[in-house]
Amino acid sequence: MASSSSRILAAAALAVLFVGAMCEAPVTFTVEKGSDEKNLALSIKYNKEGDSMAEVELKEHGSNEWLALKKNGDGVWEIKSDKPLKGPFNFRFVSEKGMRNVFDDVVLAEFKVGTTYKPEE
Repeated sequence: MASSSSRILAAAALAVLFVGAMCEAPVTFTVEKGSDEKNLALSIKYNKEGDSMAEVELKEHGSNEWLALKKNGDGVWEIKSDKPLKGPFNFRFVSEKGMRNVFDDVVLAEFKVGTTYKPEE
């Protein structure tokens, strides 16, 4: 039988996980003009008041390597490759305030310009 302190600790841990999930900022990825099999341009909406994306990386399907996206003057995150990119794509980010997250299989391999993708929750 678990002691009362063990049950309290377990309940506190669950509460922290629940609150963390509820506070997670919604993120959407919209494929922008200029995207093709070798280039991906994304408008990334990160809805967390007072915070914004600082770094965004992409991992291609079947790869273990994270590739940095660069933010252009229009606020669009881009990656350009010599070879065709292989989706679906995973993304990880760090916000200006230190929030970190990873989203798996967000943008499909057969993405379409103008389509907005939202990570599964």
